[in-house]
Amino acid sequence: MTNAIHWPEWVPLAGHQLRVSGVHFDTLRIQGVRGEQVAARLLAEADGDAGPVICDATGFRWMYFLVAPGTAKDHTWPLGVQRFGTPRTVTYIGIPALAGNTWPLLWYSEPTPTAPYVGPGRLLSALRLHTE
Repeated sequence: MTNAIHWPEWVPLAGHQLRVSGVHFDTLRIQGVRGEQVAARLLAEADGDAGPVICDATGFRWMYFLVAPGTAKDHTWPLGVQRFGTPRTVTYIGIPALAGNTWPLLWYSEPTPTAPYVGPGRLLSALRLHTE
């Protein structure tokens, strides 16, 4: 048995699991190429330490940006950005493990001790730069 601490606790040890948005994190979702471009800009601006961004590798290829719980509501998001984490609705988000087979969910950017969440201001900046 190991005494290693699993961090963050909402990330599963293997595969992927559903977590309720608004509890451990709020979620902002952007579809397809636009989401990929915003994620790439966000990562570039953060020197690779942008916080947790998950990619759904099938269908509409959604990008999920995980921000600190309760912070998504504090901002006005542009059209095409879906916000999850409000108390009126319960939304489950698939969270992949940090290693192993997690297909179709992949980490585009993992949570780190220095960036446990995506900064909402930084995400808004990346969105603005993408639309200019």
